[in-house]
Amino acid sequence: MKLVEIISKETIDLSLDADDKEECIEKMVEKMVKSGAVKNKDTYLQAVLEREEKGSTGVGFGVAIPHGKSEGVAAPALGFAKLARPIDWHSLDGYPVSIVFLIAVPEEQAGNEHLQILAAIARKLMHEEFRNQLKEAKSPEEVIQVLETI
Repeated sequence: MKLVEIISKETIDLSLDADDKEECIEKMVEKMVKSGAVKNKDTYLQAVLEREEKGSTGVGFGVAIPHGKSEGVAAPALGFAKLARPIDWHSLDGYPVSIVFLIAVPEEQAGNEHLQILAAIARKLMHEEFRNQLKEAKSPEEVIQVLETI
Protein backbone atom coordinates (compact mmCIF):
# COMPACT_ATOMS: atom_id res chain seq x y z
CA MET A 1 0.00 0.00 0.00
CA LYS A 2 1.30 3.42 -0.92
CA LEU A 3 0.77 6.16 1.65
CA VAL A 4 -0.40 8.58 -1.03
CA GLU A 5 -3.35 6.26 -1.66
CA ILE A 6 -4.73 6.84 1.86
CA ILE A 7 -3.89 10.50 2.50
CA SER A 8 -5.85 13.42 1.11
CA LYS A 9 -5.51 17.20 1.13
CA GLU A 10 -8.41 17.29 3.62
CA THR A 11 -6.42 15.30 6.21
CA ILE A 12 -3.32 17.51 6.04
CA ASP A 13 -2.87 20.51 8.34
CA LEU A 14 0.27 22.61 7.96
CA SER A 15 -0.23 24.75 11.07
CA LEU A 16 -2.25 22.82 13.61
CA ASP A 17 -2.59 24.71 16.89
CA ALA A 18 -2.96 22.49 19.96
CA ASP A 19 -2.02 22.77 23.62
CA ASP A 20 -1.49 19.04 24.16
CA LYS A 21 -1.48 15.73 22.33
CA GLU A 22 -5.12 14.97 23.15
CA GLU A 23 -6.26 18.24 21.51
CA CYS A 24 -3.96 17.56 18.55
CA ILE A 25 -5.37 14.07 18.03
CA GLU A 26 -8.96 15.30 18.33
CA LYS A 27 -8.41 18.03 15.72
CA MET A 28 -6.79 15.54 13.33
CA VAL A 29 -9.66 13.07 13.84
CA GLU A 30 -12.14 15.86 12.98
CA LYS A 31 -10.36 16.29 9.62
CA MET A 32 -10.68 12.56 8.97
CA VAL A 33 -14.41 12.78 9.73
CA LYS A 34 -14.78 15.64 7.23
CA SER A 35 -12.86 13.64 4.60
CA GLY A 36 -15.22 10.68 5.04
CA ALA A 37 -12.53 8.25 6.22
CA VAL A 38 -13.94 8.19 9.76
CA LYS A 39 -17.67 7.65 10.20
CA ASN A 40 -17.83 7.72 14.00
CA LYS A 41 -15.58 10.34 15.57
CA ASP A 42 -16.10 9.30 19.20
CA THR A 43 -15.44 5.60 18.60
CA TYR A 44 -12.26 6.20 16.63
CA LEU A 45 -11.00 8.96 18.94
CA GLN A 46 -11.46 6.64 21.92
CA ALA A 47 -9.45 3.90 20.16
CA VAL A 48 -6.58 6.30 19.44
CA LEU A 49 -6.51 7.70 22.99
CA GLU A 50 -6.65 4.19 24.50
CA ARG A 51 -3.68 3.18 22.35
CA GLU A 52 -1.84 6.32 23.44
CA GLU A 53 -2.40 5.38 27.12
CA LYS A 54 -0.56 2.08 26.54
CA GLY A 55 2.58 3.91 25.49
CA SER A 56 3.62 7.09 23.80
CA THR A 57 3.61 7.14 20.00
CA GLY A 58 6.23 9.88 20.03
CA VAL A 59 8.87 7.97 18.07
CA GLY A 60 11.66 10.55 18.25
CA PHE A 61 13.00 13.08 15.75
CA GLY A 62 10.12 15.41 16.79
CA VAL A 63 7.59 13.02 15.27
CA ALA A 64 4.56 11.20 16.70
CA ILE A 65 2.51 8.50 14.97
CA PRO A 66 -0.73 8.02 16.93
CA HIS A 67 -2.95 5.32 15.49
CA GLY A 68 -6.09 3.37 16.07
CA LYS A 69 -8.15 0.59 14.61
CA SER A 70 -11.84 0.97 15.10
CA GLU A 71 -15.31 0.22 13.83
CA GLY A 72 -15.61 3.99 13.52
CA VAL A 73 -13.22 3.99 10.56
CA ALA A 74 -14.77 3.62 7.10
CA ALA A 75 -11.52 3.21 5.14
CA PRO A 76 -7.77 3.20 5.85
CA ALA A 77 -6.56 6.77 6.13
CA LEU A 78 -3.52 8.83 6.98
CA GLY A 79 -3.52 12.30 8.48
CA PHE A 80 -0.54 14.65 8.65
CA ALA A 81 0.02 17.76 10.73
CA LYS A 82 2.82 20.23 11.29
CA LEU A 83 2.20 21.82 14.65
CA ALA A 84 2.11 25.60 15.07
CA ARG A 85 4.29 25.04 18.15
CA PRO A 86 5.93 21.86 19.45
CA ILE A 87 4.11 19.99 22.21
CA ASP A 88 5.21 17.42 24.77
CA TRP A 89 4.26 13.92 23.63
CA HIS A 90 6.31 11.97 26.20
CA SER A 91 8.44 10.87 23.26
CA LEU A 92 11.02 8.14 23.47
CA ASP A 93 13.84 10.66 23.05
CA GLY A 94 12.32 13.24 25.41
CA TYR A 95 12.01 15.95 22.75
CA PRO A 96 8.75 17.74 21.91
CA VAL A 97 6.83 16.83 18.77
CA SER A 98 6.27 19.11 15.78
CA ILE A 99 5.15 16.57 13.13
CA VAL A 100 2.27 14.13 13.59
CA PHE A 101 1.01 11.29 11.42
CA LEU A 102 -2.39 9.87 12.40
CA ILE A 103 -3.24 6.39 11.11
CA ALA A 104 -6.83 5.13 10.90
CA VAL A 105 -7.64 1.53 10.09
CA PRO A 106 -11.06 -0.17 10.05
CA GLU A 107 -11.44 -2.85 12.74
CA GLU A 108 -12.08 -5.57 10.17
CA GLN A 109 -8.81 -4.74 8.35
CA ALA A 110 -6.83 -4.45 11.53
CA GLY A 111 -4.64 -7.48 10.83
CA ASN A 112 -1.39 -5.91 9.80
CA GLU A 113 -2.45 -2.96 7.68
CA HIS A 114 -1.57 -0.36 10.30
CA LEU A 115 1.73 -2.11 10.95
CA GLN A 116 2.62 -1.84 7.26
CA ILE A 117 1.80 1.88 7.32
CA LEU A 118 3.75 2.40 10.54
CA ALA A 119 6.77 0.53 9.16
CA ALA A 120 6.75 2.52 5.92
CA ILE A 121 6.68 5.85 7.79
CA ALA A 122 9.22 4.76 10.41
CA ARG A 123 11.71 3.64 7.75
CA LYS A 124 11.55 7.02 6.01
CA LEU A 125 11.75 9.00 9.25
CA MET A 126 15.24 7.62 9.81
CA HIS A 127 16.37 9.90 6.99
CA GLU A 128 16.95 13.52 8.00
CA GLU A 129 16.35 14.74 4.45
CA PHE A 130 12.85 13.20 4.47
CA ARG A 131 12.02 14.87 7.82
CA ASN A 132 13.33 18.20 6.57
CA GLN A 133 11.25 17.97 3.39
CA LEU A 134 8.13 17.42 5.50
CA LYS A 135 9.00 20.34 7.80
CA GLU A 136 9.58 22.63 4.82
CA ALA A 137 6.45 21.60 2.88
CA LYS A 138 4.31 24.69 2.26
CA SER A 139 1.17 23.06 0.85
CA PRO A 140 -0.75 19.78 1.13
CA GLU A 141 0.38 19.04 -2.41
CA GLU A 142 4.03 19.30 -1.33
CA VAL A 143 3.41 16.94 1.62
CA ILE A 144 1.84 14.40 -0.73
CA GLN A 145 4.76 14.82 -3.12
CA VAL A 146 7.21 14.01 -0.30
CA LEU A 147 5.15 10.98 0.73
CA GLU A 148 5.19 9.68 -2.84
CA THR A 149 8.81 8.68 -2.19
CA ILE A 150 7.61 6.00 0.23
